[in-house]
Amino acid sequence: MKSIRYILIIIIGIFSLQTFAQSHPIPSDTIHFNKGESSIIPLPIIGANPTVGVLFGVALSANALLGDYETTHMSTSVSTINYSTNNQLMMFIKTNIYTPDDKWILLGDWRYFDSSQPTFGLGTGPQSAKLVGDSYEYEDGMFTKAITTDQMLEFNYVKFSEIVLKKIKKSFYAGIGYHLDYHYNIKDNMLKLDTIGGAQPQITSHYAYSKYYGYNPEEYSLSGLSLNFVYDSRDNAANPYKGRYSLVSYRMNPTFLGSTQNSTSLWLEYRDYFSVSKKRARDLIAVWLWSDLQVTGNRPYMDLGAIGWDQFGKSGRGYTQGRFRGNNIVYSEVEYRAHLWGTKKSPELIGAVVFANATTASNTAGDINLFQYINYAYGLGIRIMLQKEARINVTIDYAWGQYGAQGIFINANEVF
Repeated sequence: MKSIRYILIIIIGIFSLQTFAQSHPIPSDTIHFNKGESSIIPLPIIGANPTVGVLFGVALSANALLGDYETTHMSTSVSTINYSTNNQLMMFIKTNIYTPDDKWILLGDWRYFDSSQPTFGLGTGPQSAKLVGDSYEYEDGMFTKAITTDQMLEFNYVKFSEIVLKKIKKSFYAGIGYHLDYHYNIKDNMLKLDTIGGAQPQITSHYAYSKYYGYNPEEYSLSGLSLNFVYDSRDNAANPYKGRYSLVSYRMNPTFLGSTQNSTSLWLEYRDYFSVSKKRARDLIAVWLWSDLQVTGNRPYMDLGAIGWDQFGKSGRGYTQGRFRGNNIVYSEVEYRAHLWGTKKSPELIGAVVFANATTASNTAGDINLFQYINYAYGLGIRIMLQKEARINVTIDYAWGQYGAQGIFINANEVF
């Protein structure tokens, strides 16, 4: 029944997106727009992944050209409101604004979630390597039993992130940003502290980490500034055929700006695209690497690096969002993209991909080191081009991970 449901979702989603694409053509960086022109396009959202189940919603896509086409990239923004079959409400606004001649770039990421998510403790590797229970003493001589399954958290989440970058030279930018991540109303469903009648308590990974590092397990915040350096020579940010992208972001989270504790962290990211065909630019090998490293202090549990929590939430296909989380985390992915079939009117209509990813994460308190365990996933998918000039497509992937993990992942635009 679940497979039939996903197939119906895919059919309905593709039909809805194609209908909207035909009635509301999406402008590209190369045609339709002159300086000062803009458009606002509504789009339906129908998706699925193991974390949210089935997702329904609406998106508003805005595009504008603030300078001359020859020297200025298209400014874009996407606003969405989604509701899932797992009773999750998610809203976000993401903006990429380019001033004339690309002299300044403004990157925005605002979110509000009333959501839930399973957590599996910190670090990669099997659950038997990162159990909280056997070594956590709740009271004198009293130990909790080990948790071998996922641990569900319910929470509210507010994110505000704005980065301002100045062009230093062609393709290279530097700037500063402000970031706020606020988790509250956190409910740890498997946590049991009541020992009335001789009942055995149950300590979860989130609770143990929070108490170990001095955080309130029901509410915490991360607020701070970042220094950012970007190199971006991609020909299209949504669906690149060539070029590369790299980002170095050093974030400082002092208590005087609202962080629960002082900390600093470093985000490193690199993407590259290698052509494998002289006839078709779409046939290529894409590579994606990123790491989220703790430099000083400690961050709250839900603000540690985790798969599926990158800017667009697309890493870690094969696993539920947040399946691997750690004090430090390194992620890598490689994907082969190829043309499959097209028509005279739409020669790039159908494409296909095969991909594989690998993740390693540490657990400082649990003696799990970075690269001690590496968890992988792999999969395949199809691509349906909705607008060839702007390269707007729908991605439908199925991925398999370890420990029985698998799932379908539906998104707009390429994963990276």
